[in-house]
Amino acid sequence: MDEVGPTVSNELLELAKSGDEDANDRLVELIYPLVTSTVRRHIQRRADHEDVIQEIFVKMFLRLEQFRGLSPFEHWVSRMGVTTCYDWLRKRKARPLQSYSDLNETEAEVVERTLHGSLSDDSLYQRDLLDGLLDKLIARLKPREQIVIRLVDLEELSVKEASDLTGWTTSKIKTTAMRARRKLADHLRHLEGPSNH
Repeated sequence: MDEVGPTVSNELLELAKSGDEDANDRLVELIYPLVTSTVRRHIQRRADHEDVIQEIFVKMFLRLEQFRGLSPFEHWVSRMGVTTCYDWLRKRKARPLQSYSDLNETEAEVVERTLHGSLSDDSLYQRDLLDGLLDKLIARLKPREQIVIRLVDLEELSVKEASDLTGWTTSKIKTTAMRARRKLADHLRHLEGPSNH
């Protein structure tokens, strides 16, 4: 999980809870990097980023009185951010990548080279293309699977850490990750090449 610069103090939180505008501004300033980083990792469409960020901040301020300090404030906000991203994904279903013909020429070449083990590890350009393709494949998964695969496989959080952030049980995280990996492999095989279509 990304670090948020300075820690939010209890004094700042108390001032924000009392409605102090300067404290609210400072709180946004301290938490903004954490919130934007969470949104960028889980929401593929850049056009949605500001709306989701705004929604997280609205929820944070509406629920500020509920924060009891049982965990760090940053963790409380991270969890709220992940669940907001999950809800956003559930409400807005993107057009999924359906077949090999949906890929541009370069992406198709990367898929073929990846499947045949000829992708060079040192090509930053190919890595970027592969990351973009992976985002498209992940977008085909169910929202819960998207969140889990990004937390566990891309961010490399432990199952326990992913469970803490989402509120889902560790067994649900493990099962969802396994199902998501299988679906990603199936989607990649489905895209394997024009000879199959």
